[in-house]
Amino acid sequence: MTEKIAVIPGDGIGREVVPAAREVLETVDPDFEFVAGEAGDAVREQTGTALPDETRDLAASADATLFGAAGETAADVVIPLRRTVGAFANVRPVRAYPGVDALQPETDMVFVRENTQGVYAGHETDVAPGVRTLTRVITESASEEIARYAFEYAAERGLDVTIAHKANVMRRTDGLFLETAESVAGEFDVSYDDALMDALAMHLVQRPEDYDVVVCPNLAGDVLSDLAAGLVGGLGLLPSANVGHERGLFEPVHGSAPDIAGQGVANPSAMILSAALLLEYLGHDAAGERVRGAVEATLANGPHTPDLGGSATTQDVTEAVVERVESDEN
Repeated sequence: MTEKIAVIPGDGIGREVVPAAREVLETVDPDFEFVAGEAGDAVREQTGTALPDETRDLAASADATLFGAAGETAADVVIPLRRTVGAFANVRPVRAYPGVDALQPETDMVFVRENTQGVYAGHETDVAPGVRTLTRVITESASEEIARYAFEYAAERGLDVTIAHKANVMRRTDGLFLETAESVAGEFDVSYDDALMDALAMHLVQRPEDYDVVVCPNLAGDVLSDLAAGLVGGLGLLPSANVGHERGLFEPVHGSAPDIAGQGVANPSAMILSAALLLEYLGHDAAGERVRGAVEATLANGPHTPDLGGSATTQDVTEAVVERVESDEN
């Protein structure tokens, strides 16, 4: 059966790394139909909207979406796209790779971030001149769904879970998140603990090897995963999967990087690793593992883009990954 993949490069280096990921997917050669869409700053300048209806409809009809990055319009593109595909979980693996200088080379963890609520629900209000409020939304149903995903993920892989929260201060909202996650934990033969998110930030830096799967409310997952990226060499190495029940959105954690956009030196590793997550989401597990292994071998042996101390171009790295996928010598 042909699977439809929406390809949305977006802005900045998204226009360089998304074609790289597509090239790798074409090399693996499942029966994919690629359909291009546009979103981001340039589209807003041309049409007045950063996420045209046809692009939203494309993502809604595709089996999976590859998305690069958005610039100033990120809030108008990324969150609506995630909602369009019904993505309740944002999954961010953080690993240190051989060949990459890392502050904490033992780091190997996964952040499972609630993707629909918290302070990112968008309920902001001007209540008086100079006074604005932001309403934080936590529901039992969304908390249960993300906790169940995290514990199932951990159970399948023999991993432990840490529940991140701030229930000592946000007693009603994070209290509900923690209570619900602990209730779900009782259904699984998985070791777990909980941690205050601010203390956890310190412990992640000091002892990242102590953590496997960290399940978080929305904002905490965003901040903690970016912090963890600093332990392994930067955001250029972090993929992510926005997981829905019927379709998913796959994007690198890095942004549009306007300082290097158009120079051909963007690191495509995070985008290609996101493509590996896409393959696994669609059930092509062996192909996903081949792609991941090819990226890991390229990170270990080169070539490297300037952010990793090398002089290779985006295309140089892409070709090296493709060659390793084709030869399966990784």
